[in-house]
Amino acid sequence: MSLQTKGVILAIISAICYGMNPLGALFLYEEGLNVNSVIFYRFIFASILLAIFMLIKKDSFYLKFKEIILLALLGLLFGISAISLFNSFLYMDAGLASTVLFIYPIFVAIIMALFFKEKNSIITILSIVFAFIGVVLLYESDGANVSNFGIFLVIVSSLCYAIYIVIINQYLKISALKVTFYSMLFCTITILIHSFFDSSLNIMPLVNLNMWFYTIFLALVPTIISLLFLIKAIQLIGSTSASILGALEPLTAVLIGVYVFNEKITFWLVIGIVFILFGVLLIVLKDYRKKPLTNKLKVTIISPR
Repeated sequence: MSLQTKGVILAIISAICYGMNPLGALFLYEEGLNVNSVIFYRFIFASILLAIFMLIKKDSFYLKFKEIILLALLGLLFGISAISLFNSFLYMDAGLASTVLFIYPIFVAIIMALFFKEKNSIITILSIVFAFIGVVLLYESDGANVSNFGIFLVIVSSLCYAIYIVIINQYLKISALKVTFYSMLFCTITILIHSFFDSSLNIMPLVNLNMWFYTIFLALVPTIISLLFLIKAIQLIGSTSASILGALEPLTAVLIGVYVFNEKITFWLVIGIVFILFGVLLIVLKDYRKKPLTNKLKVTIISPR
């Protein structure tokens, strides 16, 4: 198996795992947990698991002062993105929220082009365009549960995630595992501070087995497994390709929404999914045509969402 093939497979698995976010979050909402509690438990459990993994690998926890500042900023962006996304599930179908979130590669491309003079190939641009059209078609689906405020929340989440990606790619040169651990740790602190602002935001206890199961599920599948696979995929195929393969995230979320939570599927929903998959196909074909593979980012990003 070539490195490109391995990278594509890892990116696809990462996207599918992350697309399972609504599966845990919506069940926890039904159990009575508020948004802050869901996010707090997700990331504190994930932080503990990563810390254990780092201890097993004997990785250093040491940070320079500049790295602490940058990671604290990443934790803040991490927290804002997560809070916005998980709140959007209350105002629109989770599948649609996940598809609108997908515009983050466009924000990344714009930021990189404006501030870092990064060039994108025509095929990459076409891939983003097709994927974006697919997202728009999903949003325009008749009978979909969606609101302007929900869309606003997802756009905020997407923009914060894009800035987060750029900061990591451009300014952090420490190991991916250490970045992941400290970003989650600072994110957890951000969520905890946010919970003090209003009694309705307070962290609630886990009082039954269902709550424990779905919080651990959120920490493990759409967080730890998803981000570790994404880290490796980006090393192999680059951040833009991995980001566009992330179009499978909303596809997974839509299918979960339809078959588990009875969200409506329509003609335009199907057409939107086809456009997204076509965008994915373009980016995969583009990378296979490169011999050798060039323009890969040598640093890694993680998924905070």
